[in-house]
Amino acid sequence: MTNCTYSVIAPVYNEEKNLTQLYRRITEVMEGINTTYEMILVDDGSRDSSLEIMKDFHQKDHRVKVISFSKNFGQQTAITAGINFAQGEAAIILDADLQDPPELIGKMIEKWKEGYEVIYAVRKRRKENLFKRTAYTLFYRILKRLSTIDIPLDAGDFSLIDRKVIKCLNSLPEKNRFVRGIRSWVGFKQIGLEYERDQRHSGEPKYTFGKLLKLASDGIFSFSFVPLRITLFAGLVLFTIGLISLLFTFIDGIFSLHLPSLGFILLSIVLLLGGIQLIGIGVVGEYLGRVYDEVKGRPLYITKELIGFDQK
Repeated sequence: MTNCTYSVIAPVYNEEKNLTQLYRRITEVMEGINTTYEMILVDDGSRDSSLEIMKDFHQKDHRVKVISFSKNFGQQTAITAGINFAQGEAAIILDADLQDPPELIGKMIEKWKEGYEVIYAVRKRRKENLFKRTAYTLFYRILKRLSTIDIPLDAGDFSLIDRKVIKCLNSLPEKNRFVRGIRSWVGFKQIGLEYERDQRHSGEPKYTFGKLLKLASDGIFSFSFVPLRITLFAGLVLFTIGLISLLFTFIDGIFSLHLPSLGFILLSIVLLLGGIQLIGIGVVGEYLGRVYDEVKGRPLYITKELIGFDQK
């Protein structure tokens, strides 16, 4: 049974400079809608004063609830935790850095009342540096080409999901989470809303190049077998090239009346076979690593504190 209409979920990692504005803007939007709601802030192992600020929000406003992790488990895991604890008929997920404008929530709710069960925000324009804009653009288009499901272009985690979708997401046990991909995989009636993604309100971006690469690999390897097929195809192509190269070398040696260089032949064979093997091992290793994560059976996250939730 739910005890509110909406659950607003925001993962938080070292966002002390943004939290006051985040709380104010979410509160203004939700109170303007005149409905019951909870605000779930998930502290993903912050090292600044973010947790203390969120606790203060709860003391002043019991609609604010806090999940505090024992360490940094990552944004996708923090979103998953918020969904796990959400009590609303619908959950609204947005970033804590205010690049996702809370003012779009009203339009999402309108679409939800029209019967849509997943309303995701599509980034029409990004106010970020050229490298990030280019990287994201390439990632979404490569993922769409490789994926076996239809993942919308330029759609991030900012979304509203119905209680039916929440139940489905909570039933999925996989460890390497790519929420926007899983959200597409479960189906239901979905629609996108375009918006301009704002600049970060304050502070430094938390997604380093390594974290972006991890997110990209989770998206690709969790929703596509194409890398395995590409590896097989590349192996066949390189083997064919190597075979043809060796044949031409021998033919040239016969007609030129001199023996082909044995060193060149061995080098060609070693490079071709070595490249094929390393590519294949790397791709297979990505998949096996994910299987290894799943079979260990460790929890997706560990909570240090739960503030504002009914303790069972």
